[in-house]
Amino acid sequence: MTRTVLSLLGGCSLLLTATFAFAELRIAPNDGPLQSHIDAASPGSELILAEGTHTGGILIDKSLTLRGEPGAILDAEGHGDVIRVTAADVRIEGLTLRNSGFNLTDMNAGVHAERGAHRLHLEATRMENVAFGVWAWHLDEPTLIGNQFSGNTAVRSQDRGDAIRLYNISGGLVADNDVRDARDAIYVDTSRDLVFRNNRLRDSRFGIHYMFTHGGKIVGNHTSGTRAGYALMMSRDLEVVGNRSENDMNYGILMNYVNYSTIAGNHISGITAWHGPAGSEHGVTLGADGKALFIYNSQSNEIVGNRLADSELGIHLTAGSEHNRLYGNAFINNRQQVMYVATRTQEWSTRGAATTGATTSAGISTATASATLPTSPTTPWTGCCGASPKPSC
Repeated sequence: MTRTVLSLLGGCSLLLTATFAFAELRIAPNDGPLQSHIDAASPGSELILAEGTHTGGILIDKSLTLRGEPGAILDAEGHGDVIRVTAADVRIEGLTLRNSGFNLTDMNAGVHAERGAHRLHLEATRMENVAFGVWAWHLDEPTLIGNQFSGNTAVRSQDRGDAIRLYNISGGLVADNDVRDARDAIYVDTSRDLVFRNNRLRDSRFGIHYMFTHGGKIVGNHTSGTRAGYALMMSRDLEVVGNRSENDMNYGILMNYVNYSTIAGNHISGITAWHGPAGSEHGVTLGADGKALFIYNSQSNEIVGNRLADSELGIHLTAGSEHNRLYGNAFINNRQQVMYVATRTQEWSTRGAATTGATTSAGISTATASATLPTSPTTPWTGCCGASPKPSC
C-alpha cells in the first residue's frame, strides 16, 4: 500500500511517498497457536485460516482481518469466548465458530466485542453451540452480515444466550442473518440509529427484542415460531416496514410504550396463543389470545397498510394508546378482528383512507371500557374487516 506524506521542514514543504506493507499470512491448524500469530501481526494484516480445526479462545487487540478458507473452524473447546475483540476496525469472515463456554454471567460468546471495538465487521460466519452468538457493547457502527446461528436445543431456551445482543451501540447494520433456536434472535438495548434488514429469525423467544432504542429501522425481516415476532418496548422514532411474522405465538408485533414511529406494510398471519407444557413460559401467561398487533401505552404512531390475518385477534389497542394514525390496514379472517379498550372516541382513518374504528356504522361506542368490533363480513363496515375484505382493502 502506498501513502503520500506531507512533511514540513524549516517552513518548506517536502512531498514524500512511502510504502507500507500489510502482511497476508496463511495459517494451517498445525502452524502453532493462533494467538501467537495474532500477537506477531502488524495492524492492518490479514490472517487466513486454512481448512481444519484451529484452537479458539483468542484475543484480537489490533486492527486486522481474520478470514477463513472453506472448512476453517475455530473451536474454544467449551471455555470462554471463541473470539474476543478489543480493537477497532477488525474484520472476521468466513469462519465456523464452535463451543464457547456457557457462562451467561461472563457473557461467553462466539464473538465478544468490548468497549471501543468500533466498526467490527462479521460476515459469512457460522456459530454453533455458543452461549451468545455476538455480544457487542459500547461501540459504534458494527456490521453483521450474512451470518448463521444455531443454538443448542439440549439447553432450555431461557438458559441459552441471544444470537445477537447489542448494548449501547450507535449506528450499524445487521442484515441477511439466519438465526434459529436462540433465546432472543436479536436483542438490542439502549442504542440508536441501527438498521435491521432482511434477517430470517425463527424458533426463539423473541425475533427482534427492542428496548430503550431510538431512531432505528426494522425492514424486510421474517420471523416464525417465536413467542413474539417483534417485541418493541420503550423506544421511539422507529421505522418498522415490510416485515413478516408467520405462525408466531402470542404476538406478531408488540408495541409497549413505542412513540412517534411508523408501522407500515407489515404482513402478520397465523398468530396463536402459546400452548406450552407449563402454566407460563418466559413470563408469558398461557391461554391468552394470539394477537397479530398489540398496542399498549403507545402514542403518536402511524400504523398504515398492514395486513393482519388468520390470527386469534387482529389488533388489541389499550392502556392510553392515543393520537395514533391508523388507516389502510386489512383485518382478514381473524377469529376476533379488533379489541379496543378505552373510554374516549378515536378516529381510525386519515385523509379519506378508512380502517376499523371505534365510531363506525357498526355502532360501537367508546363510552364503554372495552369495545370489541364484530367479525361478520355482512356487518356494515367502513374499514377492512371480515373473512372476505371489502374491495377498498
